Amino acid sequence: MSFEKILTLSNGNTLPQIGLGTWLSKPHEVENAVEIAVRHGYRHLDLARVYQNQDEVGRALKKVIPSVVKREELFITSKLWNNSHQPAEVEKALDETLEQLGLEYLDLYLAFPPGKGLFPPHPTKEGEVELDTETSLVDTWKAVIKLPKSKVRAVGVSNFTIAQIDALIAATGVVPIVNQVEAHPLLPQDDLVAYSKEKGIHITAYSPLGNNLVGKPKLTEHKVVQEVADKLGATTAQVLVAWGAYRGYSVIPKSVQESRIHSNFKQVELSKEDYEKITEIGKENRTRFNIPITYNPKWDINLFDEEEEKVAGHKPKVE
Repeated sequence: MSFEKILTLSNGNTLPQIGLGTWLSKPHEVENAVEIAVRHGYRHLDLARVYQNQDEVGRALKKVIPSVVKREELFITSKLWNNSHQPAEVEKALDETLEQLGLEYLDLYLAFPPGKGLFPPHPTKEGEVELDTETSLVDTWKAVIKLPKSKVRAVGVSNFTIAQIDALIAATGVVPIVNQVEAHPLLPQDDLVAYSKEKGIHITAYSPLGNNLVGKPKLTEHKVVQEVADKLGATTAQVLVAWGAYRGYSVIPKSVQESRIHSNFKQVELSKEDYEKITEIGKENRTRFNIPITYNPKWDINLFDEEEEKVAGHKPKVE
């Protein structure tokens, strides 16, 4: 089992440090995974409309609420997708998510940078998606922070940069409670982490084990991670989850395999020495796996100012 560590957000609400991610799961896998996870003790679930599996999550929740767990014992996050960034569409999108899940409220709702539709083809450029380049992040945020507290207990953002969050705060005075970002030893995001700590923004780390979107060697197979895992009698995934937990993140490893769902939840603790050893992995090998301009079809947008994005024709409209 996990250490069952509970983290407190800036609004006083709490969330379990270790959760289950549901991104990149194949159809019909997530229903089973969520049910297994909740029965095994997970109380933090991370979802999104764009994952196209919230109906499955809803079916799983019906199997475990209230027979296994009370609704109020779960912390459930979902995300506003790009087809609903226009202010008039924000609450409608939330209502759609609640209907898919069979819930009356979410614990956390996050806003993404903008796009259009799920993955709509660009009308004139083959191999690209059409983007919403007119709706500003600030306008969307103004609508998000007006969502009824009866439907969502906290609001935040996902994949936002320091400059983008500064713009939201300057325009509204409202600080996002959470920023969910890619974070692992190859992408520690030290500047963003320090900024978030200063502002009281909680970081949730997705892809804490890295991923294979760019065809690089798996972080779970790195020799240093394996050495630490062998020393602790742990899996490499457990070590990478522990690295994120050491930094104070909430961590949402994804799996649909029962054995891995169980083992990812069985926490180990890193010594300062082992933490620093793993941190060194990224010093000369910084890698961001999730870059929309590299998708197929691609998004012609520069979200993070990575080298691959410098050729993009658009940046998010902030204000």
